[in-house]
Amino acid sequence: MIKLAIAVVAFGALTAATPVVAADMALKAPPPAPSAPWAGWYIGVNVGGSFGRATDTSTFAGGVPFSATSSRLDGVLGGGQIGYNLQSGSWVFGLETDIQGTGERGSAPSSLSVTAITTLPAPVTTTGTLGDSEKLPWFGTARGRIGIAAIPGWLLYATGGLAYGQIDSDTTFTVAGVSAINNFHTTRTGWTVGGGVEAWLGHNWTAKLEYLYLDFGSFSNTFTAIAPFTPITLTSHVTDNVVRVGLNYHFSPSPVVAKY
Repeated sequence: MIKLAIAVVAFGALTAATPVVAADMALKAPPPAPSAPWAGWYIGVNVGGSFGRATDTSTFAGGVPFSATSSRLDGVLGGGQIGYNLQSGSWVFGLETDIQGTGERGSAPSSLSVTAITTLPAPVTTTGTLGDSEKLPWFGTARGRIGIAAIPGWLLYATGGLAYGQIDSDTTFTVAGVSAINNFHTTRTGWTVGGGVEAWLGHNWTAKLEYLYLDFGSFSNTFTAIAPFTPITLTSHVTDNVVRVGLNYHFSPSPVVAKY
C-alpha cells in the first residue's frame, strides 16, 4: 500500500512538471529568421588588386600619328562601400556606391624616337625621344545590383553602372639631352560591369568576393615639345580589372539571420 501511494505521488509530480518544461523549451526556441534577410542598409570595407591598361597614341599638330604604346597599370587598392537592398522572394535588387584608393601605375617604353627635318638654313635632322606614364590614384563607382538568394545564406549577383576617377599622365620629351616634362591630371567618367558572391558570416556580418571591369574611355592632352617639333597630342584610353574581397555590416537583419 505504501509503495502504491509513493508511485501515485511521483506520477502526479511528473505530470505537473511536464507543462513547465515544455513552456521553458518554448521560451528558449530561437526566434524566426526575417522573411527578407538581405533587405536594408549596409556599410563595409574592401581590399584587393587591380590590373589595368593604358593605350596611348601620340600625334603631331594636324593629326599625324607617330607612335602608339601600351602599358600595364597594376597595383593594390582599398576602400569602402555603402548600399541598400530590396528583396522579393529569392530576388534581391540594390544600389551600391564605393570609393577606392589605388597604387596603380605603369610606364610605356621611352625608347621610341621621332624625327623632324628642317630645311633652312640647311637640311638638319633632329631626333627626339618620348616617354609617358599613367597613374590611377583613386576611383569610385555608383552601381545597381541584381542578385538571387536561392541558397540560404548566399547571394549571387551581377552589377553595373557609373565609374569615375582621376588619371595622372606624365610625359618626358627629350631632344639633344634637353627634356620637357609635362604633368596632366584628368578626372574621367566611364562605365563598369561585373559580378560577385556574398555570404553570411554570422550575426549581421557578410563577406563578399567581387570582380569589376572599368572603362574610362579616351581622352587627350596636348603639350609643347622642344623646337623644332610642333606641339604633341597624347591620346589615352584607360581600362581596369578589379578583384576584391569585402566585409559588410547589415543594419536591418536580426543577429540570427545567418541561420535562416
